Amino acid sequence: MVTLLTDNPLILLFLVAAIGYFFGNISIKGSKLGVSAVLFVGLAFGAYHSEFNVPDIIFQIGLVFFVYSIGLASGPAFFKSFRKSGSNDLLFVLLMLLLSALVALGVKYLFEFDAATTVGLYSGSTTNTPALAGVIDLVSQGNSTDKSTIIQRLAIGYTYSYPIGVIGVMLAIVIMERLFKVDYRKEEGQLRHKYNVQEELTSKSVVVTNQEVVGKQLRDIRTESDFIVNFGRMVSDDGTYSLPNWDTKFVLGDRLLLIGSAVDLDQAISYFGEETDDKLTLSRKEFDTRRIFVSNPQIVGKTLSELNIDEKFNAIITRIRRGDTDMLANGNTILEQGDRVRFVARRKDLKRLADFFGDSYYGSSSVNIFSFGFGIALGLLIGTIEFSLPGGINLKLGYAGGPLLVSLILGALHRTGKTVWTLPYSANVTLRQIGLTLFLAVIGLQSGNTFVESLTSSGGGLLIFTGGVIITVLSACLSLFVGYKLFKCPYSLLLGFMSNQPAILDFALNRSQNKIPMVGYSIMFPIALIMKIVYAQLMYLLLV
Repeated sequence: MVTLLTDNPLILLFLVAAIGYFFGNISIKGSKLGVSAVLFVGLAFGAYHSEFNVPDIIFQIGLVFFVYSIGLASGPAFFKSFRKSGSNDLLFVLLMLLLSALVALGVKYLFEFDAATTVGLYSGSTTNTPALAGVIDLVSQGNSTDKSTIIQRLAIGYTYSYPIGVIGVMLAIVIMERLFKVDYRKEEGQLRHKYNVQEELTSKSVVVTNQEVVGKQLRDIRTESDFIVNFGRMVSDDGTYSLPNWDTKFVLGDRLLLIGSAVDLDQAISYFGEETDDKLTLSRKEFDTRRIFVSNPQIVGKTLSELNIDEKFNAIITRIRRGDTDMLANGNTILEQGDRVRFVARRKDLKRLADFFGDSYYGSSSVNIFSFGFGIALGLLIGTIEFSLPGGINLKLGYAGGPLLVSLILGALHRTGKTVWTLPYSANVTLRQIGLTLFLAVIGLQSGNTFVESLTSSGGGLLIFTGGVIITVLSACLSLFVGYKLFKCPYSLLLGFMSNQPAILDFALNRSQNKIPMVGYSIMFPIALIMKIVYAQLMYLLLV
């Protein structure tokens, strides 16, 4: 068996991936390692036999797929954070990352770690795989005569600190939450409209009984009201069905189907009149509902207002499903390939709507190889450019930073002319998972033998683990204190800033019982992803 795996690296690679994924889906007290378990299985295989290895090109492909898909998905949120939140949130995220780096430097001198182990600890304690990848790429392209040993030490530091990088942040969240006596419900009420937190959508029917609504156009109601809902359909007193538009005026007795969050629906019902149990079932003779896939490349990356749907069809969009999330549609909503759009429309318009949007499952899942390949090639080209920093430090973005930077820009652009840069949601998730799996499997296999030697050495493993605990818990507590007391950030939002790993975000959502941490996560993640790559490389260059 050993000979078979040694002579056939692809069998070895996919065996490690399969076993790692299996163990990663085992839940322990509600937490899972996920794809990260592939790293630990790779370490076990590498420790078992020192000749278990796979070609470096697998590592490079995995890394590029991973960071490029992340950048495309995060690009819109990355640039939106500058426009919406200004410099305050950005400054805090940068300071939070700097605190982690400073604590890591303190741990280095306290325990006398080498540069590679320190940077590995920093990357693992912040659960940032691209940061580790960036430094490994830097070492691989450098002039060091002992690249293999340095990469192994980077992986060892990362592996020891990664688990506590998840658990330690959760612990810090609970400690500081109790210290500050946080009231999540109060924060949710204060921030719901500011951040437009998308709650789970539902629908209710209302009958117009408020005299003040009579005669008002829908566009005026939208302007003066605080609730955010969409209008599904309307039934007049005489039983006539119609679809509301901006010019629609309401009269007493009109019945409306509203779609939105529970809180917004309650406000809208109070505004219009009274809730009714009538679900306003459509007369299928004239109107019908349908979910249609967005697969037409001509409309992907455009806002709904650009499509002028009202002028072309007697139809309204009630909601859009992207991945596992339903969201309300508005004029500024940008359509992405693979979106499922829910329409209420005249039956005779449904075929034309399907043709207009594409409605092809195959088309909604297909990758544009031209834009995908060109974007990655451009990113790799930029990654080869060397930047000179003060102090004689030369820095390259490499396989990690170059594609990430380009994908963030292209993700924010969505499209230029006829070229669509973004990936379908399903394809993005798949490429991200495959890329991360390949990358972690290779790193684990290459570092397993050295990991065991460190573990069995006199106190070496325990010291590295202790260093990871200090970096994670201390930097998380400091960041929460600075953010809450000095920057006056709501604690619910801070939870999202601290959620540098999906398991932490899930924990934060359970603690807060609202969706505000997701807003913080969308602001933090792309900024932190880039800055951790830069910090890790700078830290390594300064320490060697």
